[in-house]
Amino acid sequence: MKGFVCKVCGFISIDGGAPEKCPVCGAPKTSFQENQDAIKTPQDVNNLTELEKKHIPVITIVKKCGLIPEGCQDMHVKIGEIQHPMEPQHYIMHIDFYIDKKFISRVILTPDKLNPAASLHIKAPSGKLAVIELCNLHGAWIKEADL
Repeated sequence: MKGFVCKVCGFISIDGGAPEKCPVCGAPKTSFQENQDAIKTPQDVNNLTELEKKHIPVITIVKKCGLIPEGCQDMHVKIGEIQHPMEPQHYIMHIDFYIDKKFISRVILTPDKLNPAASLHIKAPSGKLAVIELCNLHGAWIKEADL
């Protein structure tokens, strides 16, 4: 899948163009490079390989937030149907969240003390959620879901 990749922090713009400045690190538009294969997607969604099962994000949307009672949805993401390893030589570097192809948040992960998962409290009532994770060995993978 095509994206514009920030050469400074690895952020991937998925809305069709490079932003004026990177929403993660603030790098200028000139720091972005178009990449036709920036994000990996499964070859066959009905027959995932073991590699795909370890890298494609799994999204759980909880419509009623347990922490913020009004106007909040919980977004829980774990990396992989088969849990991705979090070892110094192979781990998930970060998880980026987008609504309607616009970046909203990044969760940075470290291998020794964290699991490959993250949660956000979203106040958008509807839209298309996209989650992109970056594996230090196997690149970026995406999953989308309707809010």
